[in-house]
Amino acid sequence: MIGDPIFARDVTGRLKSKVGTIFLRTPGLVTKPGIHMMQRIEWIKHLNEGRVAAGTGHLTNAEVDEEMRQSVDLLFDDQHVLIRPDPNAMDLAFEADDVLQTMVSKRKIRFLNIQDARVRSALCVRGENWRMSRLPCSPEEINRLITGSRTAIGGLPIYFYNHSIGTRFLTLATLMWLSGQPDDIFRSHLAEIAKYSAKRNRFGHPEVDIFPPGCRFKRQAFEALNVEGLEIGALRAAFDKLLEAFAHSVPQELRQDDVGNIEWRNMMCSALISQANAVVYDEVVPGMSPEFYMQIEWLPGARIEKGELIFDTIFEEPDTSPDDPELQSLCDMRAKGIILNYVRQCANIEFINVGRIARSLSIRSQDTNKRTNVYVVQVKESDKAQADFHVLRFQKWCVYEHLDEGKPLLQAIMEAVDYTDYILDRRLGCRQLGMNMPARCAAQRLRETYNGTNKEYQGTRVWVIYFERDYIRGIATDKIHHRRYVEPEFNRSLARLLGSAAAVNMIVGRAHYDKRVMFDDGDEVVVMGDEGLPKDLIVSDHTGTFNDYQTPLEASAAAYAEPVNRRGEHMVNAAEFAEVYLDSIRERFGKIRDEYFLRRRAFDNLFKHQQVDPQGNFAFRWKCVLKRMEQTDLDVLIAAIRRHIAVFSAR
Repeated sequence: MIGDPIFARDVTGRLKSKVGTIFLRTPGLVTKPGIHMMQRIEWIKHLNEGRVAAGTGHLTNAEVDEEMRQSVDLLFDDQHVLIRPDPNAMDLAFEADDVLQTMVSKRKIRFLNIQDARVRSALCVRGENWRMSRLPCSPEEINRLITGSRTAIGGLPIYFYNHSIGTRFLTLATLMWLSGQPDDIFRSHLAEIAKYSAKRNRFGHPEVDIFPPGCRFKRQAFEALNVEGLEIGALRAAFDKLLEAFAHSVPQELRQDDVGNIEWRNMMCSALISQANAVVYDEVVPGMSPEFYMQIEWLPGARIEKGELIFDTIFEEPDTSPDDPELQSLCDMRAKGIILNYVRQCANIEFINVGRIARSLSIRSQDTNKRTNVYVVQVKESDKAQADFHVLRFQKWCVYEHLDEGKPLLQAIMEAVDYTDYILDRRLGCRQLGMNMPARCAAQRLRETYNGTNKEYQGTRVWVIYFERDYIRGIATDKIHHRRYVEPEFNRSLARLLGSAAAVNMIVGRAHYDKRVMFDDGDEVVVMGDEGLPKDLIVSDHTGTFNDYQTPLEASAAAYAEPVNRRGEHMVNAAEFAEVYLDSIRERFGKIRDEYFLRRRAFDNLFKHQQVDPQGNFAFRWKCVLKRMEQTDLDVLIAAIRRHIAVFSAR
């Protein structure tokens, strides 16, 4: 090793080096601060010195080229070693990965350049989506990215570093600060900027560039400065003119380095992850919405070689570090159980990746359950052209939760099974009443060890149930950007779909336990047609259905006016949108009720095999919902919703 160990820190707690180069032909690691090319030069110098001392002479040009070829760029942040692979040489990247795992835990090693399909594919088929360097999605993560990107070349950390492309960005505020520094610091850093702004790294990207990207002021302006030749007064005068030109080309809101300034923060984040990385969600799983992909925490899983299932070696680490909560969380045993279920049921899987959704994406109040309930699976079967993507939602009330309530094991098991039946009965009822849901929903189970609050059953084996469905390739209605609402035809199409979905939502009484309506809050997904207009709306999850089975529907009129009121200010045809929405509610509601009148026995007898319990079992709720639908005055209902629509009351 030439340089300090990985993650070594100075007296201030900062990393001594944020870059490294690992060599594989002659094994070694260079971590001396600088740029990667400087580290490669240092390595060749070191080898030549050793060879001269041994009497073998310098490396030949061919040997130098081979040392360079068999090397891999590394970046270090506070938590991870980041491998920046050459997409054309993934074998070298994985060889470097194996070497690094002898120095640091595998969980600390991630891969960059995931905007390149070859990098993604190589990780994907190994079941290692979890090792793709995760993009920031919250303001806190963005702030950490920006703060952690500060880097130096040979002097002070005056640059913001893009790990993926290797470019260091200079801001106007940094250069203004530099102009106020003592002459020696001013000249040495300006010389460094002039030197490296003229260079490109081995991937063809500038070593130093201007922020914001696309600015009219170009980095080539530094090359024209005669930094070494001019006396200091003349140099400062020339620099002031350069700085003035830079300032005129930068918008006012980007002139100060301030993470509290949303415009500056977002622009800097975009520069640091590069535009190619910014669209990676759509490339890892084609058609996936950004807000969904950005919330996935990919987990260690398994790869399949010649039909053999090989779990990630990181699953062996918790045995040696049982008190490490971060490691225990990463090695999610639910993910391991999910993989086992897939492989036991399907013999032709090529690869599988499992992730979890740490928080709900809906706008309704958050679930207080501390255990992750939503997982995602990317699975490729040999007879399919591309991988499928599934969403897995764990049942909220299983044996574990009932044991936590202090119930005996048998009662906990029975109540958990009853709740599974209740969920499936609700799904059947929703489909019978016309709710457009994913075509397939399969109930699966896996085993867990109970370690909850009921001491009598600590260590007991229990079962958890989850429901698997296909991912809907669309966008949730509450995530549609308001800029789309300037298109009248888009609004008309959306209004028809929303109104139709609202009619079914009313009939099935989809609501919170406190009877607040659940609609247009993250579970309704719009599928776009070839023309870019909404062509279908699918309800991804029937949570909350049949919760309100007795309240007259007119009482919820204000809630069903909200989808119009929330969008109206952004629409050029808000009144038309409202009329189409109301007409669609009336039409869909009427058709469902007509179908009920036509096939009354089929509806009434659907759950006749169940005993009706007026305390509120599903058979009773089903009867109540049908009766309410039959007795609803549709004219009164539509008029009630209309009275709460702002665009009409404003006339």
